Amino acid sequence: MEFKVHKLYDDTRLPEYAHPGDAGMDVFSREEYLLKPGQQHTFKLGFAAELSDGYVVLIWSRSGLAHKHGVHCLSGVIDAGYRGEYVVGLYNTGHEPYQIKQGDKIAQILIQPVERATIVETDTLTQTTRADGRYASTGR
Repeated sequence: MEFKVHKLYDDTRLPEYAHPGDAGMDVFSREEYLLKPGQQHTFKLGFAAELSDGYVVLIWSRSGLAHKHGVHCLSGVIDAGYRGEYVVGLYNTGHEPYQIKQGDKIAQILIQPVERATIVETDTLTQTTRADGRYASTGR
């Protein structure tokens, strides 16, 4: 499948796969920003894109930023019909400020097929062994 990307600024760095076989493409900051503990910020990525109907772009945290520095992506779903500038929201859950520099890898995007469900209202649901067991219903 093709992922058509349009640069909005001359200095925009396009998404790229770091290694053959990678599922996610790295995306890069267009700005410098000191992300303080407990703070969130939306970073513009400098490009718009087009993908085929039946696909979605999912935005995910980079594991190194999350595990080493507590910087997490605020997730995101970009539908096939969206043509605006892509952005990434980051949140610093860590105890130290984290400096984002222009050109830093700040998140990764995955392109995945989408299954559209038919919504059917019903008065009953099939019973299962879990039933309405919630979080940690299977123990530790």
